[in-house]
Amino acid sequence: MEKINKSEIEIRINKIKEIMAKDNIDAFLIYGDEYRRENLRYVSNYWPIFERGIVVIGQDRDPILLASPECFHIAKEMSVWQDIRLIKEVGMSYVPEEVEFTNINFTSFRDVIKEVTKNKHSIRVKVAGIDAMNIILFKIIESTLTNAEIINGDKDIYNLRYIKSPFEIKLLKNAWEICDKAYKKVLETDIIGLTEKQAAAIGEKAAFDSGAESIVFSIFCSGHRTNTVVGRPSDKIINKNDMIMYALCVQYEGYIASNEWPFVAGGKGFKEQIDFIYHLVNAENLGVQSLKNGIKLGTIVKSIRKYFSDNNLEQFDLYPPIHGNGLSEAESPYPDENSEAPLLKGIGINFDVSLFGSPVGSNRIEEGFVIGEDGPVVLSDLISKLREVFLSEYRVE
Repeated sequence: MEKINKSEIEIRINKIKEIMAKDNIDAFLIYGDEYRRENLRYVSNYWPIFERGIVVIGQDRDPILLASPECFHIAKEMSVWQDIRLIKEVGMSYVPEEVEFTNINFTSFRDVIKEVTKNKHSIRVKVAGIDAMNIILFKIIESTLTNAEIINGDKDIYNLRYIKSPFEIKLLKNAWEICDKAYKKVLETDIIGLTEKQAAAIGEKAAFDSGAESIVFSIFCSGHRTNTVVGRPSDKIINKNDMIMYALCVQYEGYIASNEWPFVAGGKGFKEQIDFIYHLVNAENLGVQSLKNGIKLGTIVKSIRKYFSDNNLEQFDLYPPIHGNGLSEAESPYPDENSEAPLLKGIGINFDVSLFGSPVGSNRIEEGFVIGEDGPVVLSDLISKLREVFLSEYRVE
């Protein structure tokens, strides 16, 4: 399987430097932490535990990674940038107190910025991750950079992440290969009599066995517990003919794959359950069949929502059926019916087609794609195959 490498991240840094040159920016700060790690990992591959991190990018030098002592060794292990400075400002994410470290030679955040900007009297600084950091840290940055015009750089990084590179597509394929193997393991297991936690654990173990670096989440609800939008696995025992709402989301090299397939424990289920699943699968299939380069995203959303309306299911339709994929389980684009944005080469999308609160329960189908030169590239061979087989075998009478 592919591994993230310095060459790929250097391409991203060079694109950021082009933005800096165009906008006359002296330094670009990229923030991340354990939970909102996407942007930080995008520019360094660093993913902290407990603590925060900031990558400082200057116009004519390699980036500097700002870390805290507890994560120094993991930073050395993961980051493609080995100029790592320890600063107090990126300490613990969870506690309000400043943790006192002994025998640590801290660097001043102010001195790092002076170094990167060559001690200019007046500077322009962009900060990405403002939507993720807490207000206390942002106020520290503001009070430290008294000679700086601080500009929100979130949009710049999101725009870069919007179009996936060929290497990113390989990583997404690797992530889905792991997710498919793990999800299939649950589908092939007799889960009747197990708790939801035990069933979900089968998938999580199989994902780790197949190379996942993290389980982002497992949603597992059975029977009456499917009457929800999302739900963590519980101690409820799974019974025969329970409707199953099961989603598995795994992470590999920072990239995230998620699968979900509506099924019934122990068999094909009752007619009402089969009909319900059919409508979910058929609605998603209409969306899949409409995927083509240049189509407006709103058009795809409308086609799925029209299908639900035509079949008197619109009251169970809660949110748009498409979102982006990549370093987050759901990222841009997240279109509604009015979206004029075109589907372009390099855009990753997940169908997330759902119905909630129906008489037979709630469920969804989730399946990943990325747009190639001549149309969609399947990311989940498993879900695509399940969809095709189901539609070839079942029909609503």
